[in-house]
Amino acid sequence: MGTVNNTGVYQLPNGQWAYRFTWRENGKKKNRKGTKDEFGNPLKTKTQAVAARKIALEKQQAPRSPIERKTVEQLYKLYCEHGRSGKAYTTIKKQDSLWKNHLQKRFGSRFLDEISVAEINDYLSELYYTEGRAYKYVESFLKMFYLIFGQAYSRNYLDVDTYNKLCINKDTKIHMPKMKVDEDTDIVAFSRKEIQQLDEYFNDTNAETAYLLGRYCGLRINECYGLKWEKVDIEKGTITIDRQMQYQEGLIKLVPLKTRNARRTLYMSPALKAYFIKLKQQRDTAQIEFAEQREQNQTFITDLGEKKISSLELVNSLPNGKIQTVNSMKYHSRMVKEQLQIEFKYHYLRHTYGTRLAEMNTPSHILRNQMGHANINVTQRYYIAISKSGIEALMNNLTRI
Repeated sequence: MGTVNNTGVYQLPNGQWAYRFTWRENGKKKNRKGTKDEFGNPLKTKTQAVAARKIALEKQQAPRSPIERKTVEQLYKLYCEHGRSGKAYTTIKKQDSLWKNHLQKRFGSRFLDEISVAEINDYLSELYYTEGRAYKYVESFLKMFYLIFGQAYSRNYLDVDTYNKLCINKDTKIHMPKMKVDEDTDIVAFSRKEIQQLDEYFNDTNAETAYLLGRYCGLRINECYGLKWEKVDIEKGTITIDRQMQYQEGLIKLVPLKTRNARRTLYMSPALKAYFIKLKQQRDTAQIEFAEQREQNQTFITDLGEKKISSLELVNSLPNGKIQTVNSMKYHSRMVKEQLQIEFKYHYLRHTYGTRLAEMNTPSHILRNQMGHANINVTQRYYIAISKSGIEALMNNLTRI
């Protein structure tokens, strides 16, 4: 129990502070509690709690315009028209897909204020347990509900109590179903033997450059194929990641990275640096020997700022000038599985890169920067993954005692 004082604030067991107050509305007594200030920051001192209580009380007592009722579909249309400018293309496409294929039919005609927490929790459980959707996929539905109710509250289509019940109060808010015990959320890293086999397979193939960028830099596949030569500094041994390749409405484009943290400078290993020195020499030779073919085969794509550039500026273009895209790895994924019996996904190279660096005790903040993670908790998964293998090694040793 916290220690209550005369100002309506009290200290929590974890050392932080909270506030509470009561008021009457339509003859009924109502209570309000809070643990954060108006900007969403936790209250670390009594003074902060007193100030936050005062602001919250003033807002509660201020005259408010009547809540206008809206359906979920009306709200989503408003959000699409006014609330998502600047969102990444892939984010918009994903939101629209979830809306058109799932949420519109189930919730579109419903009024926002008549949807209960239990109804949404039941829906998420249905998606996960009954329909067998992946846990991560169901999480995208949860994010959509938070988005919809957040937009409704900010536009005064949802009262504060309903919004708090749906999205803020940890005891009542909508949440994910309990994860199945057999849910696959593990980091997938290739063994050293598998990496040796993959090295041999990709050697001298059209996908060798892309493979090595995944193996030695942990790039996402869109980052890999969006890499321009001007972002590779062979002398310094660095690669700057500042854009990615995407298909938009059937067109190949170079677009901004999804998060600020994804923009980063990577350091080449000696093996990768030696490879790029050789690749640069081959490119210089190809510009002379295949000049006419390169001129004919080049593709003009849209870069950042709607600027048109030649595909010849990309690291992953062939000596004859033909462009390689994010789809270029699909053939090799099939061949690797057929010839080596290895389940190959390009993203597993990224997992392997992160796991190896974690194994070598790379500081987590450095690994986070190299991986371009927005959240340090994502980076920590690599250290958790190796701790599991460490436990296996411990058990083997215990067996041998």
